[in-house]
Amino acid sequence: MLRIAILLLAVGAFFHPSANAQLEVDKLPADLAQKVDQLVDQALQQTGVPSASLAIVRDGEIAYTRAYGKARLDPPEPAQPRMRYSIGSISKQFTAAAILLLEQQGKLTLDDKVAKYLPGLTRANDITIHMLLSHTSGYQDYWPEDYLMPPMFEATTSQHILDVWAKKPLDFDPGTKWQYSNTNFVIAGRIVEVVSGEPLMQFLEENIFHPLGMREVWNSDVSKLGDTDAEGYSRYALGPLRPAPKEGAGWMFAAGELAMPAFDLAQWDISIIDRSLLEQKSYDEMFTPVHLKDGTDSHYGLGLGVRDMSGHLLYEHSGEVMGFTSDNMVFPKEKLAIAVLTNQDAAPAAGVIGRGLAPLLLGATSQGPNAAEAQAEELFENFQRGKIDRSLFTPWCNAYFDQQAIDDFQSSLAPLGKPSSVKQVADELRGGMTFRVFRVEFADSGRHLTITTYTEPDGKLEQYLVLPAN
Repeated sequence: MLRIAILLLAVGAFFHPSANAQLEVDKLPADLAQKVDQLVDQALQQTGVPSASLAIVRDGEIAYTRAYGKARLDPPEPAQPRMRYSIGSISKQFTAAAILLLEQQGKLTLDDKVAKYLPGLTRANDITIHMLLSHTSGYQDYWPEDYLMPPMFEATTSQHILDVWAKKPLDFDPGTKWQYSNTNFVIAGRIVEVVSGEPLMQFLEENIFHPLGMREVWNSDVSKLGDTDAEGYSRYALGPLRPAPKEGAGWMFAAGELAMPAFDLAQWDISIIDRSLLEQKSYDEMFTPVHLKDGTDSHYGLGLGVRDMSGHLLYEHSGEVMGFTSDNMVFPKEKLAIAVLTNQDAAPAAGVIGRGLAPLLLGATSQGPNAAEAQAEELFENFQRGKIDRSLFTPWCNAYFDQQAIDDFQSSLAPLGKPSSVKQVADELRGGMTFRVFRVEFADSGRHLTITTYTEPDGKLEQYLVLPAN
């Protein structure tokens, strides 16, 4: 199931539902919120999808949550931000993060062969964990369809999926092609369990959901969403909406089993923007697009797509299981994220909403000091790594940043770690340029620094200095 979204899975019980008022957030300017509401309402009307639940992260914090339409049709019940929706294949990001956490703990590496943990699978000595998470292994997808096949009405086990699909001949030689396959993540989920000694969902709860305050996550692979959550719907051709059939237990393991309110998904997005949960090396591995053996860019990292949208770096993944589709977009440099959950399968509304909101919100985010703050922070972190993008600077500023300057920037700034915030505190016009002052904070040490910049009218930087705080 799942071509429109990139497939799969729902969620099994974890936390007790609570109609928490904190899930309702409204911090957008009134005119911007009105435009957002109009766009979502129009998308639902045009597609006929019953409802959508939306969360927007702006400037690195949850700025807006809203639910639209009907979460349940009989009897009618309006959608509310507290309700959980299945997120489908967006779940794969969490399985990938679990693998990366085990790598941080020294319990495995991405270069480990599958055979080390699950011998007996096809060419398991030639396929790495990295290939699983990047969809370059060659294992055949066990659920490419956008509907439920007869065997899937009955419960299964991850071992059954592996015995049937991961012991077939490969669809291609490992590393030579990119092909979306849910089977890859079932294998990865089993490896998490073998290495950690815990059920996958227990590992995710302990190491991801609890630390991030994601309190309403539900494992719909184990049991159906409750009466206080959204109900999923299907449609035959242009016929009426009908309650979607439920997958049998076990079919969504590790590839699409999670359900949650949009608010909780937005908290995960913030952790991606801030790089706050995993080590920096792990995030670099997750967000680096995989290249095939012939050099082709797959535009896919580990559990998510990595691409450019109108000049903005975008991490994105969609999801679908029976009754639900979703889309999750993270623009890390702009500290913007859009999480859209809807309750109809094989329907385009989630993607329509996300793609419609992105230019609207990017336009709002790029105005004023926010874009300057994002650039100042990105440059600071690049200097910590000893890197410089010289296309951003004027010739004179590039002359200033000779090798000695770059070395001193790196050696003095790298030990400080990632800033907790970079905020513009002043700006003025001077010499035909815009002069800006930024305050850099480090929460762990309590240290503060100052950045000063001069920006030419064409956007190039004539100055970028880092100074002790005033």
